[in-house]
Amino acid sequence: MTERRHHHAVYVISVFAELAGVHPQTLRNYERSGLLNPQRTSGGSRRFSDADLAALRRIQELTNEGVNLEGVKRIMKLEAELAEARRAHEATLDEARSTVAETHRQYRRDLVPVQNTIALFIDAQRRPRGGA
Repeated sequence: MTERRHHHAVYVISVFAELAGVHPQTLRNYERSGLLNPQRTSGGSRRFSDADLAALRRIQELTNEGVNLEGVKRIMKLEAELAEARRAHEATLDEARSTVAETHRQYRRDLVPVQNTIALFIDAQRRPRGGA
């Protein structure tokens, strides 16, 4: 599923409530508490997306574990921040890899690596000295 489709709000509240197995009033309560943020039509009707459904599933999971709504709100905020930090970290890693690769491409190609050369070393103590 594409990111755009995931956030495309298509479900009216009654259909969304049925999909989620909750009462529409529960959805309104979650919206009031800031846990869900459905899009609105020009007439003011709520429209929910697949992303809202994923968020609702996470809310249900946390509340079933005994977390109250304020706790759910904090947890979900931290999870979103963590996801953003991971995205930023990945972007930084990609940029660093690209910079290293570009640096390697700029190395002089006319230099020959040492392991591919023949070098003669003369032991100074073995070399005969003049006159002695």
